[in-house]
Amino acid sequence: MIDVILCDDHALIRRGIRDTLADAPDIRVVGEAGDYGELRTLMRGTSCDVLVLDINLPGRSGLDALHALKDEGSAVKVLIVSMYPEDQYAIRALRGGAFGYVNKGGEPRQIVDAVRTVAQGRKYVTPEIAQMLVESLTAPVLETPHQKLSDRELQTLVMIASGKRLADIAEELMLSPKTVSVYRARVLEKLQLANNSELTVYAIRNGLVGS
Repeated sequence: MIDVILCDDHALIRRGIRDTLADAPDIRVVGEAGDYGELRTLMRGTSCDVLVLDINLPGRSGLDALHALKDEGSAVKVLIVSMYPEDQYAIRALRGGAFGYVNKGGEPRQIVDAVRTVAQGRKYVTPEIAQMLVESLTAPVLETPHQKLSDRELQTLVMIASGKRLADIAEELMLSPKTVSVYRARVLEKLQLANNSELTVYAIRNGLVGS
């Protein structure tokens, strides 16, 4: 039996994933968490084989949790599920120690297959991610400026470019507005941009948000 913990801040999303996994006779959900704090508390008393983890959590992000587990030497295998397209976060998540990456907009069956795959200690990637990995190996290394951003800086970039105000971002990420302003300033400096308008244009041109 594959024991799974779900971590997503949206209860409806967790329910949907839980119901999908419930149809698999070899998988059982042993716990759920809505943010990083709940996840850490849950994992202290509940063991699991696979952690199904969302990237966009309030407070510390899913990528933060991924890095923390890796630093601790945790044996839990992490499957990232996200609303973000593969080309935004998949490679970054896999490099950070994730065993797989699944888009929430994909077929429900995909999550079942992904959980089974990572539980066996194998990487799960979609054909789109596999193609990206092949291209990254065969194409000349041309690093885009946003690849130099930290996980939190990239998250801030995408949220600003999606039209969210700094106050809304601060509330959603459970950070102070001042901290979000610092992330924004770092993004503008690293990308050599002057304001939010230029930031949004950059994000659209590089496929980080829809036009």
